[in-house]
Amino acid sequence: MANKDAAFGFKPVRNLTGSDFKFEEYAIANNASASIFTGQVVEAVAGGGIEAAAAGDTQQAGVFGGVFYTDPTTSKPTFKAAYTQVAAADIVASIYLDPNIIYEAQHDGTGTAAMNNSCFDFVGVGGSSISGQSTQEIDTSTSGTAGGFKQIGISRDPDNSDTSSANANAYFAFNTGEHIMKLTTGV
Repeated sequence: MANKDAAFGFKPVRNLTGSDFKFEEYAIANNASASIFTGQVVEAVAGGGIEAAAAGDTQQAGVFGGVFYTDPTTSKPTFKAAYTQVAAADIVASIYLDPNIIYEAQHDGTGTAAMNNSCFDFVGVGGSSISGQSTQEIDTSTSGTAGGFKQIGISRDPDNSDTSSANANAYFAFNTGEHIMKLTTGV
């Protein structure tokens, strides 16, 4: 049976330490002009804060989980699933910073169980303007490269676990040396 082609970014599913998923709060970088969606990989920037990461970046800080700010028009506290260049003075991003979190994500090609322990990069930067959910997915063609994620298993989702067709969901962890909490040099 073919898998559903419905990328959803990186969804936390468990933690290697057995602890809960906790958000860390970070400022959005001053120059962050790109939108950031829930489930999208973010990176730390030298000037402070975070911004949307691009494939191949080596300062990945984690996965975006939403943004909180005081709406400049209504003066009301506001939580949004996506950051869309709002001009608030107190904007704070919530990210999954823990490098021990395991994420579920969708391959853009045919990802098999044989790819376990292979490294991959991600592809895509968009998301839904309605739900705020990312459409990032794993770039299957980068298997075996020094990408930011290591595949550790195939999803048990009955609608997206067919490894003989494209768009299978799989489980991933941040690759050593790609996450800021695992780097041996400063950001």
